Amino acid sequence: MIRALIIFLTVFGPPAAAQEVVAALSQNRVSITASFDGSEILVFGAVKHDKPVDETMPLDVIVTITGPKQPIIVRRKERVAGIWINTDAVDVDEAPSFYSISTTRPLAEILSDLEILRYKISINRTIRSVGAPQDIMDPGNFTDALIRIRTKNGLYQLRENTAFLAEDTLFRTNVALPSNLVEGSYTANIYLTRDRKVISTSQSVINVQKVGLERWIYSLAHERPLIYGILSLAIAIAAGWTASAVFRYLRG
Repeated sequence: MIRALIIFLTVFGPPAAAQEVVAALSQNRVSITASFDGSEILVFGAVKHDKPVDETMPLDVIVTITGPKQPIIVRRKERVAGIWINTDAVDVDEAPSFYSISTTRPLAEILSDLEILRYKISINRTIRSVGAPQDIMDPGNFTDALIRIRTKNGLYQLRENTAFLAEDTLFRTNVALPSNLVEGSYTANIYLTRDRKVISTSQSVINVQKVGLERWIYSLAHERPLIYGILSLAIAIAAGWTASAVFRYLRG
């Protein structure tokens, strides 16, 4: 029985992939300091061919970089009695703090809707919002607002036609990381596609972390909030007293 199963899998099982993607990053660590104004990562690699290239079905490459996923509350503001106040709110269960897509051609041309859903290769698919309060009739608008705001801030990027693949072998793309990154592990996924299907993948991790004084202040605020509050108050009092003393000196 086992022998028959092995023979069946050998004859009818899926064939080995004719192409395999191998990728690397220009850097695997991003350090956030007081002067950090963003960074750029070069994603590059090659396609290993086990068979001759089929020129009638060209290859394409998709590169995604995903930041730490977090829950977030999206609120809607309305003007009531001349004052803008928060009214409705929707809890988004999971949304990446950063998400970038780079492609060799328009995404819809190189990947089917089924594959996009399977691998969640789209800004909408990477956001998970399970439910909303029953009194909110347009929950989709809250997700759209989140995407619009983060796109404006450079945190969500759809960069079609920015990845370059030479002779179905060598590829590269540059991904700009904005200055407003959050700490954590960022995942770089590289997808090799053909005939609107993913045929090979590669994954790398980028560590984004505050360093130096910024790291000390961040750790103090989250791990010792009482000490952080007292220290902040002391600095504020000292700054106010110094400014008052300078002002009196200048007037005298």
